[in-house]
Amino acid sequence: MNILLKPLVTEKVSELNESGKYGFVVAANANKVEIKKAVEKMYGVTVESVNTMNYLGKMKTRYTKSRVLSGRKSSFKKAIITLTEGDVIDFYSEI
Repeated sequence: MNILLKPLVTEKVSELNESGKYGFVVAANANKVEIKKAVEKMYGVTVESVNTMNYLGKMKTRYTKSRVLSGRKSSFKKAIITLTEGDVIDFYSEI
């Protein structure tokens, strides 16, 4: 099972990167201990703390000629990782 699905690269999270905090979209059934081990193994850093948030997918409605289609976007879980002083993750080094 892959714990870390993708890194979050948004304006808010980019501001947090300067203070040693990084965001990831993680598997919905992953717990904080599994997330911590996965980040430490993948990036070779020391994780100080993990904060998680569950997001419910937004309702979306599309109006077509024949009918109104309603549905929901996918739900996801987000983790904010705080690293120890001096550790850095560089997402752009592989580009």
